[in-house]
Amino acid sequence: MRRKKTVTLQDLSEQSGLSVHTVSKALRGLPGMSEETRNHVHKIAREIGYRSKDQERAHAVERIPVHPLKPLRFKMVISDSTQTFDMIHLILSGLQEKLSEYGHSIETVTIPYRLENKATLANWAKIHQLEYCDGIFITPMIGQEQEAHLLRYAIPRILINFPGPAAKVDSVAWDVGTAIHESVRYLRSKGHTRIMYIGKIGHHRGFVLRWQAFVAAMNEAGILASPDDHMTGGLEGQVNWNPQLIEKLNHFEPTAILSAINHDLVWIYNACSSIGKRIPDDISLISLAHAENPFVPELTRPLLMIRESGIRAAERMLWRMANSHLPYEHILLQGGFYEGATVKSF
Repeated sequence: MRRKKTVTLQDLSEQSGLSVHTVSKALRGLPGMSEETRNHVHKIAREIGYRSKDQERAHAVERIPVHPLKPLRFKMVISDSTQTFDMIHLILSGLQEKLSEYGHSIETVTIPYRLENKATLANWAKIHQLEYCDGIFITPMIGQEQEAHLLRYAIPRILINFPGPAAKVDSVAWDVGTAIHESVRYLRSKGHTRIMYIGKIGHHRGFVLRWQAFVAAMNEAGILASPDDHMTGGLEGQVNWNPQLIEKLNHFEPTAILSAINHDLVWIYNACSSIGKRIPDDISLISLAHAENPFVPELTRPLLMIRESGIRAAERMLWRMANSHLPYEHILLQGGFYEGATVKSF
């Protein structure tokens, strides 16, 4: 929503149901309140278009117009993979929230993950004509060739993913490396040393980074992590994947599992049940879930800043459009850690 000049701190206080003093403390990041209250204040501030003087100064310094002369049209490119729907929804929600503050709009366009022939991308590009929009956001899981094609556009681009080597693009992503390190350290603090990693370790940079972080975190604890002891394949062949996981569980006998991929969770529960193991009584579990899982609300997990990455990506897009001459920047958003009920001391 575009900011109205009449919005004041008193308006924000009335809308949030909190005192002016509490609202001011929340906006300045001062201690003395819960994260829930602080987030509530910031949410209301965004909705009614309130900005502090410091925020106004920051916009001026970065040359981002608070009241643009005309609304801009952006596009978010997503894969036709069905496994990333919840992640895409969170990213889009963040983008829409921030861009709507300035009166801008965004629409999604789907790029094919599997390219039938060399003409597939050319035909797709001709249909969608991305070069005529004001900027594009490139999401994860779209394939290396597709990403390379999108990065060749001359319009502003923001990669909501981990950049490749020497990538000439700004990027924003949630910090999965730190999330893995936090997870391993938490399991180690509970006495676990036989920690099984479950998740792909190839195909996409985010998967590679997760595995590398796991190996490094285990090495810090003096524990060797060999791929042979872990479940590092994908779910494409689920008929074979489940028996393989059961076999590895029986062979490795882990006391804890670290699930690095969101959609593996249901199959992990299924495999553990098949061999008579209960979570967390027999095997503790941490998962890099995209958000709270309604079926396992007390899932122990690092908090991934996916929606927040959408918000930050929108800010970075507006900054880039106003500062096209400045160096590219790569931003990682670090979240907290939720100590749920799926981990027990060993």
